[in-house]
Amino acid sequence: MGVSSFAAAPPRAAAGAELPALTPLGRVVPAPLRTEEGGAGYEITAKTRIRVGAGARERRVAEYLAAVLRPSTGYRLPVTTGKGEDGIRLRIGAGAADKALGAEGYRVVSARGSLTITSRTGAGLFHGVQTVRQQLPAAVEKKTEQRGPWRVAGGTVTDRPRYAYRSTMLDVSRHFFTVDQVKRYIDQAALYKMNKLHLHLSDDQGWRIAVDSWPRLTTYGGSTQVGGGRGGYYTKAQYKEIIDYAASRYLEVVPEIDMPGHTNAALASYAELNCDGVAPPLYTGTEVGFSSLCATKGVTYDFVDDVIRELAAMTPGTYLHIGGDEAHSTSHEDFVAFMDKVQPMVAKYGKTVLGWHQLTGATPAEGAVAQYWGYDRTGAAEREQVVNAAKNGTRLVLSPADRAYLDHKYTKDTPLGLSWAGYVEVQRSYDWDPGTYLQGAPAKAVIGVEAPLWSETLSTSAQLDFMAFPRLPGIAELGWSPAATHDWDAYKVRLAGQAPRWDALGIGYYKSPQVPWPAG
Repeated sequence: MGVSSFAAAPPRAAAGAELPALTPLGRVVPAPLRTEEGGAGYEITAKTRIRVGAGARERRVAEYLAAVLRPSTGYRLPVTTGKGEDGIRLRIGAGAADKALGAEGYRVVSARGSLTITSRTGAGLFHGVQTVRQQLPAAVEKKTEQRGPWRVAGGTVTDRPRYAYRSTMLDVSRHFFTVDQVKRYIDQAALYKMNKLHLHLSDDQGWRIAVDSWPRLTTYGGSTQVGGGRGGYYTKAQYKEIIDYAASRYLEVVPEIDMPGHTNAALASYAELNCDGVAPPLYTGTEVGFSSLCATKGVTYDFVDDVIRELAAMTPGTYLHIGGDEAHSTSHEDFVAFMDKVQPMVAKYGKTVLGWHQLTGATPAEGAVAQYWGYDRTGAAEREQVVNAAKNGTRLVLSPADRAYLDHKYTKDTPLGLSWAGYVEVQRSYDWDPGTYLQGAPAKAVIGVEAPLWSETLSTSAQLDFMAFPRLPGIAELGWSPAATHDWDAYKVRLAGQAPRWDALGIGYYKSPQVPWPAG
């Protein structure tokens, strides 16, 4: 029997003191598939044990749950393989009911004496834990002992995701963010059941991932950022640390090397990548579309092959993002030729091509995924190009800029962010359906959604928080929850209920007037 220990229990709320309001079962974000309320529910006490089977997956999620609960409750909450029907029980099952949950679904049963989370997979157990966290009082997120009680309303939650691809992107190129800052963002995305972290690792302003065969990419190309700050980059060991941390939260890292445009950091580092053989200066502004790898030189493809080979070897996930957007300095013919040569390299090193939707202006490789970032003013011809590619088998991830871009201003008065696609208030960000958004595209072509967070104007974690919250949970819900649950009036109430949790977690958020936030 394995047991983990912790400090003794703090006192409960004094007799006659007001108890924390019990969160109705299922009042969480994202909205679950099905909720059946009833029964006394479960209370975590000083006697609670977290019971697991012999498998490593159950224990890993149990230890994560214990680490969340111990500081605030003060309870020992030992993780044990000992037999018993009481306590918090984590179970990976293989029965027919478990198979119906799919690869990431879960079931939570809250009853007197026990709280049981069941899934087919470790990912499903982890997602079930996020639901349990949100059912508990927000003070459970604090790192110091708080007064209980710690109750979960009675009943059963049965849940599984609508889409398999639920992502957020962090741009570490315009401004560099440290490993710890990336981990913080991973934790925030995991709370809302996202399962992908797209890292934008290169752009005009900085190259952020070590490539042994082209070392100046980081030592020179990574030395600055927007506004001329010192920049930075991830060593291979640091990149692995990010990948491992994301995996512990059941997120897969999707790395992006943007090309043939958005490449000034690389062009400044190696003169031979330029058609004229002359390296431009490092760039610290925010304009786009002026840079391009030289699509007619053989050294360009040696370079790309080396970068993809090393990045693929470091990345255990399925996808490698090759960018392809805003290549305004590359002719159409050169763009098509470039993509025709680069996509097979991705396959050669065992990865699946993912690119911005401009990839559909070339010939997407078999199995490729195009990420649509168009918006209301995107031309009909460009949309039609994407729709036709989808009809021909190209899968889609949707990130409409005027809905899903977390870096956009909420209103004209927002002190941070951009507004080239318009203002993106909380309701606008939430109120669209990925299944019907791109008219004419087969619904089955859409594999999910992404909330990109570009960093031209963002350089601190507090700034990331302010722009991501409260919009990030809404995009997460669009990716997870059934279309039938989509209702702004109901959602804004559940969203408002998240505010005390963000306060407890130290997440500073935008208090949109569209949301009925709690008083105080």
